Amino acid sequence: MQFLAYVLVYPFLWLISMLPFRALYAFSDGLFILIYQIFGYRKKTVKENLNLVFPEKSKEEINQITKTFYHHLCDMVVESIKSMTISEAEMKKRMTFSNIELIQELEVKNKSVVLMCGHYGSWEWIFIFQKYINYKGYGIYKRLANKYFDRLVKRIRARYNTSLITTKEAIPTLIQAKRDGELTISGFASDQSPKAQKAFHWANFMGIKVPVHTGAEMLAKKLDMAVVFFSVKRLKRGHYETTFQTITTDPKAYKDYEITDLFLKLVEEQIHEAPEYYLWTHKRWKHRDKVPEKFQ
Repeated sequence: MQFLAYVLVYPFLWLISMLPFRALYAFSDGLFILIYQIFGYRKKTVKENLNLVFPEKSKEEINQITKTFYHHLCDMVVESIKSMTISEAEMKKRMTFSNIELIQELEVKNKSVVLMCGHYGSWEWIFIFQKYINYKGYGIYKRLANKYFDRLVKRIRARYNTSLITTKEAIPTLIQAKRDGELTISGFASDQSPKAQKAFHWANFMGIKVPVHTGAEMLAKKLDMAVVFFSVKRLKRGHYETTFQTITTDPKAYKDYEITDLFLKLVEEQIHEAPEYYLWTHKRWKHRDKVPEKFQ
């Protein structure tokens, strides 16, 4: 069944990826009508999240943020499909970097990097930054249920010297890379919700206490890696600018979870600046009523 689903869907995805950008975004507009106006995909979750973290905003403001968010979500969907066939030159034109020299300077200093981001703006085309550096890139991800689509996603990322590895694979892979003297840059999207019972740390995120992922900080300390945050700003439709910001080059100098808390504050700043570009479909605050007593 997995192979049959792949065989049936892949040609459709490939055809979409071959569309010129004007037609691609016309397709995105049609997708918006389907998932927002007709099916209302997770609309209830989106509005619950927005009302929870922005109690001061009016109904009209929440509705406008919701609508703009869904337009952006549809654009990200078609842009991820476009990654199948987009040229390197085209991606470089559409995903630019305001200070790539920050990463290049860490490379000169022989420092491996933990690269942290939130589910904000666009993270689909960030992998093109590998064309400006010599680091071996790793993206920490959750394996797809369909092994054929999982291989497809890995193949797309491999175009830019990036390998996708699961959280379980991350520790042994990066330890071995350090032993081999290989400089690595490893991407973590660490703002989503872990299982409450497995969380080592709870923190305030958008004013609400929630469990948070701490794996990026743990790895940085274990392997003495610099920690860098990247933010993505939408310049116009289909065009983004990424900015890097060093959190620390000496993670062991920080108390446990301080780096994670600093990362969350940076994500919050992005959300407050333009909330419509955050991934509101995720149930990020679902564990807010389950805070263990020791974290209250």
